[in-house]
Amino acid sequence: MKKLFVLLPLLALLAAFKPVVQGPEIPADIQALLDKNGCAACHNISRKLVGPMWTDIAAKKYSAKRISELVKKPEPGNWPGYVPMLAQTTVPKAELTKISAWLAALK
Repeated sequence: MKKLFVLLPLLALLAAFKPVVQGPEIPADIQALLDKNGCAACHNISRKLVGPMWTDIAAKKYSAKRISELVKKPEPGNWPGYVPMLAQTTVPKAELTKISAWLAALK
């Protein structure tokens, strides 16, 4: 009986901690662009937020050009179950090109 009272709090403590799922590392220059342009507010590498994870987007195998097009003119039907993304028309072309190339190459 004493062992049970010792083990129960330990099990409860272990159950409270969920393993952190790590995704691929985002290069610092790309992370800076994601933060600057507000992408990181809705997308994350290792967990779903308002939008899909970066790795889920990459799994669609879109080309960099297609990713850029979808950022400028989203198609909500591609991501059922998520809040539709607003068109991101203020992202500078050079920055969007760099982000899209990274995302298209992400494994």
